[in-house]
Amino acid sequence: MRGKPVEGKKSRTRARAARRSSLRAGIPRTEVTVTFRHVEPTEALRLYAERKFGHLSRFVKRPCQAHLILTVDKYRQQGEVIVRSGHLAASAKEETKDLYAVIDLLADKVGRQLKSHIGKAITRRVRATSAGEVLSAAEEIAPRA
Repeated sequence: MRGKPVEGKKSRTRARAARRSSLRAGIPRTEVTVTFRHVEPTEALRLYAERKFGHLSRFVKRPCQAHLILTVDKYRQQGEVIVRSGHLAASAKEETKDLYAVIDLLADKVGRQLKSHIGKAITRRVRATSAGEVLSAAEEIAPRA
């Protein structure tokens, strides 16, 4: 058997993992700032928010900042987030009885918004005409004799 050496499943798995980690290293991290209003700032809430909003950087290619505002008014626990990355901005508001649930809902909502924005930007890009399209357009212009 000549040509390419046969590689096993383990070596392919290691190569795939190495490719993924190199791609992840190129993605900038999301800078998350958390503001607490009328609530005692806890490190657990701050770390939870950083972990949830840290995943937003995989939707955008640029560094992004997320500003999270957590507010407690009597029994209402509200959250507001603003995510900015270059020209792209997304914001969301949520209100539930649990601050952790507020953070989950905000991360999901902003993630959907960013996916939508990126999808729209991709479809807006101008597509280059293929060789077949150019030839068919030329045939329509020049009639056959």
